[in-house]
Amino acid sequence: MTPALSRKPFYCGLTAMTLNFLIVIIILGGWLFGRIFSRIKLPAVLGMIAAGILIGLRRGDVPNLLWDLEPFLKSLALIVILLRAGLGINRQMLRKAGITAILMSFVPCLLEGSALTLAFHFIFGFNWIIAALPGFMLAAVSPAVIVPSMINLQTQGRGRKNEVPTIILAGASADDVFAITIFSVFMKLAVSGQANITHAIISIPSALALGIIPGIFAGLALVWYFKHYYDRIRATEKTIILLMLAVMMVGVGDLLHSAALLGVMTVGFIIFEKENRIAHEISSKLAKIWIPAEIVLFVLIGISVDLNVAADAGLKGAMVIGIGLIFRSLGVLISTAFSKLSLPEKMFCVIAYLPKATVQAALGSVPLAAGLPEGQIILAIAVLSIVLTAPLGLILINIFGPKLLAIDFQHDGTKPE
Repeated sequence: MTPALSRKPFYCGLTAMTLNFLIVIIILGGWLFGRIFSRIKLPAVLGMIAAGILIGLRRGDVPNLLWDLEPFLKSLALIVILLRAGLGINRQMLRKAGITAILMSFVPCLLEGSALTLAFHFIFGFNWIIAALPGFMLAAVSPAVIVPSMINLQTQGRGRKNEVPTIILAGASADDVFAITIFSVFMKLAVSGQANITHAIISIPSALALGIIPGIFAGLALVWYFKHYYDRIRATEKTIILLMLAVMMVGVGDLLHSAALLGVMTVGFIIFEKENRIAHEISSKLAKIWIPAEIVLFVLIGISVDLNVAADAGLKGAMVIGIGLIFRSLGVLISTAFSKLSLPEKMFCVIAYLPKATVQAALGSVPLAAGLPEGQIILAIAVLSIVLTAPLGLILINIFGPKLLAIDFQHDGTKPE
């Protein structure tokens, strides 16, 4: 009895030390590499992925507990960024953005996802169900790149006349949820072995409705609670309550096969619409939470990559990604064709819709984790899409944002703060 008791604590302590050390390496390594890449004018997420790839060279030493936690950590990161997007949009902004924001939320994604599905079927030889998985996973634009960039442009007052940053912010966030919903539907078909694509497509509108409606009720309930007990609940506590509710919504949404992430964004929208002061408090806290969440998300995707598979898929993968971007850009031009946007503003919308990162990092390893034979190739191309498009999109946004979007002056002739 005694020897067994003495060995058990030692073993548990050793496991905990190993996991603790790995977490330190992930966070500090991801942060350090992110800072290095930022210094050389590249997206920090690329540095985080590079740190993950280096850690992944010793993948066999990674504790199994980390892989058990991986889906939750990735989902939490996605929840944080979509809440931030929802908390930055209100009805007045959407009304001014008009039908363009609505079209931007699904037309580019639908065109790119359909084109990519065809490309994966004919270039990689995937069957139609499997081809739709990377097709719509890659079709999502990156909130990790777009949300901070658009918030920065809003702060500068650029594009305010026609609400260009708002159009992109709202459209891109909904674009992600639309892509994730279709991905989830085809993922269910791929895992179950069913092949009723017609039934799957018909189920998409109901999935979207089942996501939005609970989000409205949850948002209204939180507004009442936060407002009623405003002085008793600190901003940090409000943020924790919101995050945990969002996590539960996503869990229930997974069971009901609904677009729960759209509900999460709707909660943020309702809070911002009804209680602007509370929305700003929570958004400030979420911005701080996003710092470690972003590091963990992109380092984990780097750890998961098999470099040999990535090298084999490189040229064909780049070709497929390029095809997708062409059709995405066409979708943006169609969405903005009859809007009030000027030609420079339309071109900026095309540029802003190029980068991919967050959704690809969150979903890239899902087919592999589900045991699909094509999983490694899908993961490799997901990472390749981040490496190719995230720096391209961020650099172009930073260069052409000031050139294509004018600063709109206030009524007193001063620039916005």
